[in-house]
Amino acid sequence: MESNMDLLHSNGVLIIQHLQRDYRAYQDFLNFMSHVGDPRNIFSIYFPLWFQLNQVVGTKMIWVAVIGDWFNLIFKWILFGHRPYWWVQETMIYPNQSSPCLEQFPITCETGPGSPSGHAMGSSCVWYIMVTAALSYTVRWKDKSAVTLHRLTWSFLWSIFWIIQISVCISRVFIATHFPHQVVLGVFAGILVAEAFEHTPAIQTASLRMYIKTNLFLFLFALGFYLSLKLLDIDLLWSVPKAKKWCANPDWINIDTTPFAGLVRNLGALFGLGLGINSEMFITSCKGKNSCKISFRILCIAASLATLQLYNFVKIPTHTEYLFYILSFCKSAAMPLTVVALVPYCVHSLMRTTEKKLN
Repeated sequence: MESNMDLLHSNGVLIIQHLQRDYRAYQDFLNFMSHVGDPRNIFSIYFPLWFQLNQVVGTKMIWVAVIGDWFNLIFKWILFGHRPYWWVQETMIYPNQSSPCLEQFPITCETGPGSPSGHAMGSSCVWYIMVTAALSYTVRWKDKSAVTLHRLTWSFLWSIFWIIQISVCISRVFIATHFPHQVVLGVFAGILVAEAFEHTPAIQTASLRMYIKTNLFLFLFALGFYLSLKLLDIDLLWSVPKAKKWCANPDWINIDTTPFAGLVRNLGALFGLGLGINSEMFITSCKGKNSCKISFRILCIAASLATLQLYNFVKIPTHTEYLFYILSFCKSAAMPLTVVALVPYCVHSLMRTTEKKLN
């Protein structure tokens, strides 16, 4: 079994070398696509856009992102997948210490296990939700010309979907942070999670208590799994020392890429969504008469995107790990709360004040 995995890894290294040698001219584009696949974009870009256009899709997007990333964490802990940039330094399959030279980049040195790819999984699940949501509007068309248009739209959107997924996968392999089989596994795992939530309507009516219960279950299960294996002398954070040892530049190591950092970030986002949807501000603004107006939605999208970009300037201190996790949870919770409740309520109040002055 070990020799088969070594063969898979060594073939993957050959592919990485080929990409880094022959696709050097596309380095900027590939780095950009790696950023496109970053799961954090779901909360700061895709969710603000879709929630104001369609609250059902926006809500589903957060649930899919959080549950998908949670499964990704559990799979990574189970599969113990190596990353190329450290595997080539430690493997014994290359004779006379002639290990291949893989170039590293500022976004290469992720600290968690490599399989399945979180970027590929996050990208596929959220784009699957967006494509199926867009197609749901065209599937209702009944006349013959509309059916033809629906088929063309179907082909176009799914082509865009696969172009983006393939580009994200190639970018993650190019920067030597994943082997090819890890990104392929991530894509199909993300699609499965997204498809499962197509048949889970209960999330649309979930109470705050349900959000809290879900958060507690996800956290306690992950923590319990981690502690149980630690009692068996299995260290699930084995990948962190390897990343610190073999990363070409220590400044490229980021605590934000550790397994528990992603867990805390996602739990914060889910809690913030539950808090926002079950708040009076959301009911007043997004369920009121202004919510159907195009101007209200456009203002909410613009204000949400602008406000969330300001959150990027909030730097969380990393010198104390537990403090980092607590502040990361609070920051992540504030983002969907801002999109769902704070911004719509402010826009609603502004429009109501303007209407009163006009009258």
